Amino acid sequence: MSDSTFGRLFRITTWGESHGAGIGVVIDGCPAGVALCEEDIQKLLDLRKPGQSRYTTARNESDSAFILSGVFEGRTTGTPISVMVRNADQKSRDYSNIAESYRPGHADYTYDQKYGFRDYRGGGRSSGRETIGRVIGGAVAMKVLEKFGVSIITFTSSIGPVRISRENMDFSLINDNALRMPQADISEAEVYLKEVMANGDSAGGVIECHISGCPAGLGSPVFGKIDAQLSKAVMSIGAVKGVEIGDGFEASTHRGSENNDSFYSDGTNTLKRTNHSGGILGGMSDGDTIILRAAIKPTPSISMVQDTVNRNNENIKLQIKGRHDPCIVPRAVPVVASMCAITILDALMVNATSEIHRLIAAYQKD
Repeated sequence: MSDSTFGRLFRITTWGESHGAGIGVVIDGCPAGVALCEEDIQKLLDLRKPGQSRYTTARNESDSAFILSGVFEGRTTGTPISVMVRNADQKSRDYSNIAESYRPGHADYTYDQKYGFRDYRGGGRSSGRETIGRVIGGAVAMKVLEKFGVSIITFTSSIGPVRISRENMDFSLINDNALRMPQADISEAEVYLKEVMANGDSAGGVIECHISGCPAGLGSPVFGKIDAQLSKAVMSIGAVKGVEIGDGFEASTHRGSENNDSFYSDGTNTLKRTNHSGGILGGMSDGDTIILRAAIKPTPSISMVQDTVNRNNENIKLQIKGRHDPCIVPRAVPVVASMCAITILDALMVNATSEIHRLIAAYQKD
């Protein structure tokens, strides 16, 4: 299987299966000298691990990160960083009834058609557990981005039809509630989720990411657009079905006079009065906050009886057993943040050679 690697200069290669011995990532291109320890990685991993609330799978995994290479005496060495998380609570018997059938909404059918073989224990490489490697890579990228003054704030902006109150947003509350919403009152979303769960169903939602501190000029105006790169990164997450930047689809209903962001100068810097562009113009960052939203589909594993077919092309009824998230959105928040962090760091590194004086400066002696 190819295509398990993402990035150009800062690259991640994820490996492992949902019910194998472990899962992890190899990170290549991280500069030497970055302070890094397992605790730095664990903080972000803990935000995506299972068993955090009634809205997540009951699978009992500590998801403890073990750095195998690339770090010495608390700093990166410039060599590939390999990090592993062992799987501890596999219950492969929960999947025995789907060994010969295709779960609606999953990759079972397409995986089988492509490879003629599939690991039915939780989906193998197509499992959401693959995102552990992405989050580890994102944690490392964020440590490097701190040196550039780049910060990433990611949160749940809606669960099903329930949206956050933009007037009452408080980013300090994101990790204080089970749904990762930036507000104190999440009762409306919880009521909706409880109703969904009572019916044996699942829910989706939207994750929003704000990237601030990026210099203007990241990305390139043709095939290397930074919005295209971010979209590819986020769309590669299994549950994501749509990505928009700035006003996104809403911009199609506006006039040019409404959608354009007027420029002004504060005497030193060129600034914008609004940010309909979402921090990107012509495929390049414009120095304003980059705003991205990702639409997350409802978890396909539901306990309701569904129609499907088996490998013999026979019509059957299927009821999925096991432990599954009724809503994957809260656990996907750090995954979206990680893919954005990896993309922005990679773009910063590529951009270091965009002008000759930057390249010369890199080799000038102090």
